[in-house]
Amino acid sequence: MKNDKINSKVILVGAGPGDKDLLTIKGYNAIKQANIILYDALVNKEILSYANKNVPCIYVGKRNNNHKYSQDDINEMLVTNAIEYGTVVRLKGGDPFVFGRGSEEIDYVESRGIETELVPGVTSAISVPASQGIPLTKRGISNSFWVITATVSDGSLPKDFALAAQSSTTIVVLMGLRKFSLLINEVQKYRQGYTPFAVIQNGTCADEKIMTGTINNATNIAKEIDVTVPGIIVFGDVVSESTSFMDEEIQRVLELSL
Repeated sequence: MKNDKINSKVILVGAGPGDKDLLTIKGYNAIKQANIILYDALVNKEILSYANKNVPCIYVGKRNNNHKYSQDDINEMLVTNAIEYGTVVRLKGGDPFVFGRGSEEIDYVESRGIETELVPGVTSAISVPASQGIPLTKRGISNSFWVITATVSDGSLPKDFALAAQSSTTIVVLMGLRKFSLLINEVQKYRQGYTPFAVIQNGTCADEKIMTGTINNATNIAKEIDVTVPGIIVFGDVVSESTSFMDEEIQRVLELSL
């Protein structure tokens, strides 16, 4: 749906963690304004149905080293489509400013003289643990939390992860499933073997899956992780607040008693 009178603008919209109902009202209203939408891999495709009829929706996702477009390509597409169509909605999973390269895209678009707007989204770092009854902070258990990506450009773990592991804080790791064993080894250096953790995949969606355990039995959990499915990892005593953790611990006790 091209505009005869072009007023170029790019709106970065956080689509939330997966459940379409966790899209914000402001995000919904932005999608209704769109003349074209560029969306990421972790966006629930049901959200695209909120766009007006005949609005082009272009997939530009990057998952597991399978990149349809490079980041440079996406940056340029935002500009060229804004010039051609008018209002571009750049739809990104979670919140665009939490490991979403949203600020890079805004910087590039604005450097080309095109107006931008940011619509924050519900980040998976907080909402996904909450969906499983895991509070990232709780009085007497955890006073703070760190949100860390396990994916850095040189392939190593970020140095901040070791600092987080040495503290008593709750640690939330995004994009870390492929490095699960490395993360466990690092936590094991500084925390007790009974420290609980949770792996939550497809968070807030109908096919959400949670696996919980302690550092001592992490090897068994590692065998069950499908690294092709998006997920987060939570380390810390707050994980024991989840009913899933209690159920699995009871099951393990029963199995040991047989």
